Amino acid sequence: MTEIDPQRTALVLVDLMERVVALPLAPRAGDEVAGTAAELAGAFRKAGAPVVVVRVEREGVAEQPPGSGLLAGIAEPGDIEIVKRTVGAFHGTELDARLRERGVRTLVLAGIATNLGVESTARAAADHGYDLVFVEDAMSALTAEEHRASVTLDMPRLGTVTAAAALTLVG
Repeated sequence: MTEIDPQRTALVLVDLMERVVALPLAPRAGDEVAGTAAELAGAFRKAGAPVVVVRVEREGVAEQPPGSGLLAGIAEPGDIEIVKRTVGAFHGTELDARLRERGVRTLVLAGIATNLGVESTARAAADHGYDLVFVEDAMSALTAEEHRASVTLDMPRLGTVTAAAALTLVG
């Protein structure tokens, strides 16, 4: 069991956008990731913990590609929405400030792709001094090998890797 203090923790959902969730992913499909992420978000909201939804926008284009919005049912009023223009969610955004103003010290991360947006956001979060928890079954990548490398080699060096069912919000 991984115990989480909802008063000091935020859930960060990375790139759960229509066009990203629809990609051929492994080891699990985007809809499966999104379903687990939505369940986590519901539990965090119920416990009074912030939910951050992150999406990417391409710079220098008149219109974003079709499917660039967040997947229906992921964000709710009151969530923190961050629009990034790089791989990770910290660079050039208000993410750190928005978390600090709420007293957040721990981030629970999930999303797509494990080894790209999620891991890049995690590395910057570690540089900012946040404690990190990774929800392995709420992430996926373009290949199972990329996902596995992140969750077995890189992420354990940055924080705790766990399953959604093993998270407990206490406090």
